[in-house]
Amino acid sequence: MRTRKVAAAATCLLVLGASACGSDDEDDDGGSSSGDSSSAASSGGGTLRIGLMTELTGPGAAQKGDRTATGFNARMATNAEEGGACADTDVELVDADTASNPQGALTAAQRLVEQEDVYAIIGASQLFYAAADYLTTQASDIPVLGPATDGAPQWLQSDTNLFPASPPPLTDVSFTTTGEYLADQGVTKVAGVAVAVPASQQSLETILQSAEAVGLERGYVNDSLPLGSEDVGAVVLGIEESGSDGLYLPITTNSAVAVMQGLSQAGYDFKAAILASGYGASSLENQPFVDAAQGATFTVGYTPVEVENDATARLKESMEAAGVPQGIPDLGQIQGWLTADLLLHGLELAGCDATQDELMTALEEDASWDADGLLPQAFDFTDHRDLGQNCSYFVTLEGDEFVPSSDEAICGEEI
Repeated sequence: MRTRKVAAAATCLLVLGASACGSDDEDDDGGSSSGDSSSAASSGGGTLRIGLMTELTGPGAAQKGDRTATGFNARMATNAEEGGACADTDVELVDADTASNPQGALTAAQRLVEQEDVYAIIGASQLFYAAADYLTTQASDIPVLGPATDGAPQWLQSDTNLFPASPPPLTDVSFTTTGEYLADQGVTKVAGVAVAVPASQQSLETILQSAEAVGLERGYVNDSLPLGSEDVGAVVLGIEESGSDGLYLPITTNSAVAVMQGLSQAGYDFKAAILASGYGASSLENQPFVDAAQGATFTVGYTPVEVENDATARLKESMEAAGVPQGIPDLGQIQGWLTADLLLHGLELAGCDATQDELMTALEEDASWDADGLLPQAFDFTDHRDLGQNCSYFVTLEGDEFVPSSDEAICGEEI
């Protein structure tokens, strides 16, 4: 069960304000009935205010912006059309801009909690780690859902108010999955570039360990590229001089394009290049990206829409209705879809008028959510360290199409 780090009524009054600590029902004398925020706020079947932490300005906005909101709203619209769980409940997204820096992430979280009185928070920010401690202590009675890709260790804890909508990366464990894929492409030495944030750095290190575990060499490594930077001349030169024939880039799409363009202009060939982001229709509309990333592979943690089944057909149709070309969601859009799906799943379990505490209790005891078949395996929220971290889809850009390497996720072994 979840550990209550802050439950005292006095703390609730200080952090959330008196109005958020009382129940929705009022006493006969007009005052709020007693109780803390964990049992007070509920969806109520009316308007559900959901906070959204994301990069709306600064260098991170190019990859985030309004994309998470697009995916979130697309899932909610589909649910309403289908008459799904709590379809009569209106959802209002309240944006909170992180400004693409850690202090901005903390400020955004504090505003949602202390001023906006939200029912739950979507932590769709690569800088979420800067707010994780605050949200799991002073705001521990508010459910937080998110892609869990920012590197905050709290996502891996099964007794907090955080619920991952995609497998949080393990910092102390690697899997053979990516290493074996690179080896199958004929790679012998792997170079890697990460931006100077924990999530990117941890991702790079685990993949390099995966490569070494299957007998590949570690080539050029740079784990301090500024977020969103396109000044990659030194990076390109370092990759060339290392003789690496494989490449892993857990960096923003614009930075990855700059690296790929630099290598192309230098006439440098590689046997496989894996980009952690870039799969999506927005990339196909970027001709410099398409030209530079020919033959590059993208890791995808859910079933890509090019794999045709009921779940992907529904996703594709919904994204097309939301204005996404070809219905291929990019990283931000799929993160919005998955978090919305997880929220709806929790409300279906707990009830549309569930309090925040009831929602969290329902989720933390659940082992059935798989985003209606989009995820390789159902999530068991009793153990956040075992949510399919060993599985991935690999899709390669060929011409103006993404081509999956397999119709099934590729799952490796723990190293």
